[in-house]
Amino acid sequence: MTRKGEWPPAPEALPSPVADNHCHLEWPVGDEPRSVERQLADAAQVGVDRVVQIGCDIASARWTASAVEEYPAMLGGVAIHPNEAPAHSAGEHATGLSYEDAFAEIAALARGERIRVIGETGLDYFRTGPEGHEAQVRSFRDHIALAKELNKPLQIHDRDAHGDVIDVLERDGAPEMTVFHCFSGDAGMARLCADRGYYLSFAGTVTFKNSHGLRAALSVTPLSRVLVETDAPFLTPHPYRGAPNSPYLIPVTMQTIADVTGVTLETACESVSDTSNSLYGPW
Repeated sequence: MTRKGEWPPAPEALPSPVADNHCHLEWPVGDEPRSVERQLADAAQVGVDRVVQIGCDIASARWTASAVEEYPAMLGGVAIHPNEAPAHSAGEHATGLSYEDAFAEIAALARGERIRVIGETGLDYFRTGPEGHEAQVRSFRDHIALAKELNKPLQIHDRDAHGDVIDVLERDGAPEMTVFHCFSGDAGMARLCADRGYYLSFAGTVTFKNSHGLRAALSVTPLSRVLVETDAPFLTPHPYRGAPNSPYLIPVTMQTIADVTGVTLETACESVSDTSNSLYGPW
């Protein structure tokens, strides 16, 4: 076990390279925060040769749009996070930006060639109460429309809002490429999503000892619809839960994906890699 601020040791390298489908490398964490260059180099050493960096507020979206031009192993996504949308809509956001101005900037940044994702967007009923739901739904619908307009994948944040997220997607029509980032539903929801052609991205949470329902969801998901992510610096996989997370820990989650889906680690890696390439295009 590692201490809370201590970086976990590097796992054994993967037999075939994969992409980290969702991370936030601009966050400084740990007793000794690691640079983006260090994190990408550490990841490459264990077979995680490319990442999708997500900027989900104005500051991180601006950073992401710049970083993807600097780092060849990085593509990006931009959005207004569902927990940011109510403050923008109420005129209470720390940036001073209205929702309209914030979304206009996101839409402009999203047109960058190396910005390949609209997200993370969606609904979060864990951190935002009922008074913010209308603003979240509005923002979610605007991001859905933007993903369709630009023909780019949509990455969804869904926390304690499964039914309403599905309702919005069905009402507005989901983009052709729709990804549930850090999937948190049960087996029934996984089947529904797979039937609709959505992709499910599994984070370190699928490795947690008590995540039986999440592993059941993974077990019924076609491997061709499975992606892997860290959500770094959050959701560090077992047995390092609570320690800093980074793309170099993807192999820990990939082993669980292989075990649960009943394939070799190499087969799981090849499938996840092929799916990432088909969704996001060449790095």
